[in-house]
Amino acid sequence: MLFPIAILAATPTPAVTPDESIVTPGPLGFAAIAFIGVAVFLLVWDMLRRIRRGRYREEVNAQLDEEERARAEAQGSTVVDDDTEPGAPR
Repeated sequence: MLFPIAILAATPTPAVTPDESIVTPGPLGFAAIAFIGVAVFLLVWDMLRRIRRGRYREEVNAQLDEEERARAEAQGSTVVDDDTEPGAPR
């Protein structure tokens, strides 16, 4: 069973080297890869910015809810947690 693998491993490499213009991607290939790299970088940057903005909004909403509860407790009333948009169906 090892015999076919040994034959494949023992085959010599060809002495003729291929033409570099066929093997290398050239300037067009470099430009395409550079464009993809820049696009990925910008997408990741935008995604992180949006995630950070969402976290800040959650923190501010939590602080506002806590202040509203404290104000309601000081006045002796109960607070209904209603974060829906005005005019939105319930």
